[in-house]
Amino acid sequence: MYRKIIFAVLVLSASFLCAQSVDVPPTPKHLESDDSDVLADNQATIAPQASVVGGSYDFTTIDAPGATATVANGLNDRGDIVGRYNDAGGVMHGFLLNKGTFTTIDAPGSIQTGAIAINNRGTIGGTFLDSNNVRHSFLLDHGAFTIFDFPGAAATILQGMNDRDEVVGAYTDASALNHGFLLSAGTFTTIDFPGARQTVAGGINNRGQIVGNFQESPGNNPGFLLSDGNFSTIDFPGAKVTAPFGIAANGEIVGFYPANGSVHGFTLIDGNFSTFDFLGALTTRANRVNERGQIVGFYVLSGTHAFLATPTPSGKP
Repeated sequence: MYRKIIFAVLVLSASFLCAQSVDVPPTPKHLESDDSDVLADNQATIAPQASVVGGSYDFTTIDAPGATATVANGLNDRGDIVGRYNDAGGVMHGFLLNKGTFTTIDAPGSIQTGAIAINNRGTIGGTFLDSNNVRHSFLLDHGAFTIFDFPGAAATILQGMNDRDEVVGAYTDASALNHGFLLSAGTFTTIDFPGARQTVAGGINNRGQIVGNFQESPGNNPGFLLSDGNFSTIDFPGAKVTAPFGIAANGEIVGFYPANGSVHGFTLIDGNFSTFDFLGALTTRANRVNERGQIVGFYVLSGTHAFLATPTPSGKP
């Protein structure tokens, strides 16, 4: 079933930046926004639309009024969704969607903000660009922002977090190369896939398993799973780029891969890949999955739209 969420009160818009494409090294999701630290609440209204079913999921489209694009990046087990949008002036902001209420998120001193992850306690993680065009990461917990940077990095880009206050992402070094990181109990640890030139840590679950991708050679960027200190490669069959960015505690992995001029989402369950596409879309990107098997991301079809995909009764248990 296809349903469309229209946000009322303010005229909002959004744009997206693709985290991966063929023939480029791994690049974290750079989500950008405004220089305001005000959070403004807006009620969401739901308008039924034509039915579009992708695989065994019901899709709900999430759009801000007047938006050029909207992207969902993270969700928790309660169904809270975070992402990004552009306002009427083209400035990018983060957002939280909670029980139909839309809240704008702007990090203090930012010119662009993006919300990327949310855990079950409601702590939100994201990134922002300051007035000097330096990218930082933040945690937002009960209205309080905590800004952090990997020591000595040119940029710090949060990508995922779990309920154990563990954060993963990527930082850019002085040579403009990306390295993954884990931030746990106040301590940073670099994550580099063995032998890789660049690495991005994209998501972490409550078991501490980490997914991401790395540059194996020019134009060849596989994904990886890091579990109990051991790396394994994630390769969608036939794809040069595999970008897993979400992993649930039950081990389900979601992400995306490019093929034949399009970008497709995927799910990986018990070693089995399935393509995950919004019907008719040129691009579908699955960004995150929760314990209920719900997936958020975005698709491109007459514009760029965020989505929430919920398994149907005939789909996953």
